[in-house]
Amino acid sequence: MNHNFRGMLRKTNRIAAAFAIVFSTALASGCNTLPWAKSQPAAPLPRLLPPSPTLEQVIEVVNRNNSQIRSFSSPRASIDGTGFPSLRASVAFQRPWRLRLRAETGLTGAEFDLGSNDQLFWFWVRRNQPPAVYFCRHDRIADSQALRMTPLEPQWLIEAFGIAEFDASLPHQGPYQLADDRLRIDTIRETPEGPTTKVTIVDGSQGWILEQHLFDARRQLAASSLAGGHRRDPLSGLVMPTVVRVNYPAGQVSMRINLGNVEINRLSGDASVLWTMPRYPGAALVDLADPNFRPPPSQSAAASLRSAPQSNWRRPTR
Repeated sequence: MNHNFRGMLRKTNRIAAAFAIVFSTALASGCNTLPWAKSQPAAPLPRLLPPSPTLEQVIEVVNRNNSQIRSFSSPRASIDGTGFPSLRASVAFQRPWRLRLRAETGLTGAEFDLGSNDQLFWFWVRRNQPPAVYFCRHDRIADSQALRMTPLEPQWLIEAFGIAEFDASLPHQGPYQLADDRLRIDTIRETPEGPTTKVTIVDGSQGWILEQHLFDARRQLAASSLAGGHRRDPLSGLVMPTVVRVNYPAGQVSMRINLGNVEINRLSGDASVLWTMPRYPGAALVDLADPNFRPPPSQSAAASLRSAPQSNWRRPTR
């Protein structure tokens, strides 16, 4: 193995570790959405939303499609990002909490494994030292080291795939008209640390979720996802993106997940294996909610925001 490839693998390990941590709106203004995230079908589709829709109309169209996506899977996905090689991946999801993402290289085999079932979430990274499978119960996240390592809950990654629904019990603001026939909706969520703001950018014609940006109680960008390549599943008739870019500024991570021909409401693989926390030889099970747990320095999230995706709206005022 040459020096350059070893360097890429070290970079892969750092990115994978930070991406695993990701599991568990202050943007610069003036630029449009990244070009790859725009979904442009070959022929115009009939509009599902009127030119100036109400909030209720937007929520109805978004939720009508997304609420019917009960599961999806893609055994031939891939993950890539700046500074590390493309990884083969498999992705599976089942509502409400079940998610599994595994990635590997042809030379080294499995590189990381992250997942969630109805009780807990976990992540494993091949080159973590000491070797460990980190996990935390969903009902103990708020009292664990998980939120000290990252401000995100596991549900964020599920929402990042563009299948989120608007919760009618939460306060929403908008829709605000943006360029390129897009709509912005702001959602306020109360947390123990204070109110957070989620900015959702929706296609003004089809109601597809194109972007999601999460701002913490200090109004600092915590995470973003950009979705593109929307495709209608031929069997279910439902639509979801095939490419998602996840940006996590605190972990200095920006990576793209290509789902390929993702299958909606069909799961590939043995369910008893998919949703079971794995055991890896030599890797201890480490509970992030254990009061004696101390995160390794290499897995601590960065304290400052160095960069953010560019778009054309202003910092939330709430």
